[in-house]
Amino acid sequence: MAKNDYEQRHLETLDRDLGRFSALERATSYASRPMMGLGVSLAFIILAGLIAFYLFGNTGNTVVVVIAAGLGAYMALNIGANDVANNMGPAVGANALTMGGAIAIAAIFESAGALLAGGDVVSTIAKGIVAPETMHTAAVFIWAMLAALFSAALWVNLATWIGAPVSTTHSVVGGVMGAGIAAAGFAAVNWPTMYKIAASWVISPVLGGAVAALFLWFIKSRIVYQDNKIAAARRWVPFLVGIMGGAFAVYLSLKGLKKIIKIDFSSALMIGLGMGLLIWLVMVPVIRKQSQGLENRNKSLKKLFGIPLVISAALLSFAHGANDVANAVGPLAAIVQASASGAFMDAVSIPLWVMAIGALGISFGLFLFGPKLIRMVGGQITKLNPMRAYCVALSAAITVIVASWLGLPVSSTHIAVGGVFGVGFFREWDAQRRMKSARIPIPEVSAQPKEERRRRKLVRRSHFLTIIAAWIITVPAAAMLSAGIFLAINAFMGGAG
Repeated sequence: MAKNDYEQRHLETLDRDLGRFSALERATSYASRPMMGLGVSLAFIILAGLIAFYLFGNTGNTVVVVIAAGLGAYMALNIGANDVANNMGPAVGANALTMGGAIAIAAIFESAGALLAGGDVVSTIAKGIVAPETMHTAAVFIWAMLAALFSAALWVNLATWIGAPVSTTHSVVGGVMGAGIAAAGFAAVNWPTMYKIAASWVISPVLGGAVAALFLWFIKSRIVYQDNKIAAARRWVPFLVGIMGGAFAVYLSLKGLKKIIKIDFSSALMIGLGMGLLIWLVMVPVIRKQSQGLENRNKSLKKLFGIPLVISAALLSFAHGANDVANAVGPLAAIVQASASGAFMDAVSIPLWVMAIGALGISFGLFLFGPKLIRMVGGQITKLNPMRAYCVALSAAITVIVASWLGLPVSSTHIAVGGVFGVGFFREWDAQRRMKSARIPIPEVSAQPKEERRRRKLVRRSHFLTIIAAWIITVPAAAMLSAGIFLAINAFMGGAG
């Protein structure tokens, strides 16, 4: 008996030890994830520098180009960690995509957009923000671009750490402006252009939110609040998917395929109209078949929006890769060109190896650090389902089209996040309206305690305030960082000289 008790105590002790070991193993694995991400990121930055060294090993500016390549890789990693979440967050939050599926699709389509349709010639980055001739020499221009690139990457890195999706375009703009002011004074800045960019802080989220809210109102009034929801869905879902297909056809024609073919606005609208009609006709029998046997309830409607939502996320990623990769590689390409030829006031050609650094960096950044912002955009601002996420994705395409037509500057980040806010605030307004008019509880609202309803409502105010604050200070913060970095470089190079 004593022997059995001893064996039993021994087994219990062994189980506790194994349990502690298992917990320690899980904790070690969890703690090592950030270290793994940092390690892979550092290896990628070093690889980018080695590629630059191999290609520019016989020039006098090798060290500068190697440093610039490393900073370009660092910026691309941060774009992947922060900016790409805006395309994938709604689809993940609506459970139309798993996190792994979203990362895989985004990585493929972001890279394809950058390499296949990314602009091979861009205007000199400094040209629209500061006058290049005010920098006098190629060396000063290169130092300014280095400062702009480094400051923008640092700011986006900080924003990702605090959980705020910010515009990488505005970060680069702020960096160029700050370096330009430090190099040549306030007179060097193109202030009318800066006023337009500042206007986009308001225009982008408000327009994106209004478009998303308008479509959510349409879906609720024409489908969700109808007695026969399935019959209403058969009538309107093909129409809505057709609108999405047409909008994305116009969006890609204007923004995503500039390198492959030049298309004017009227031609893009005709392409979108034709594509929208075709998709509408194709979707009529598809939706009829999908809706067979579905129960007459809201949950059934979500299945009909799943595939269009996945496709829209992929197309948004392609267009984002085609356009925003220049945020990472534009200043790098300008540095490479100025270092190789001394020319810094001409158009900048982006070499394939530079574009590849941007595309791969975005993919690595998304894979290693993107889930944090994807979860925040997709589920922590307001609760999303496929119908709400569809409205957010559609607002991104339509807002860019409307802005292009009106000549308004907009930010894709602000549009997407503004769309999420628009959907959330519309839900609040609609829920309160229904409760007042019908005097019946709304399940998703009344299930929460009164204090929780008062504090959180349907949009988390803390995230709203954090993101708005980050948007407002992005340009000045990046500018101050850049000015400080430029002055430090200038002092060091002057001292070294």
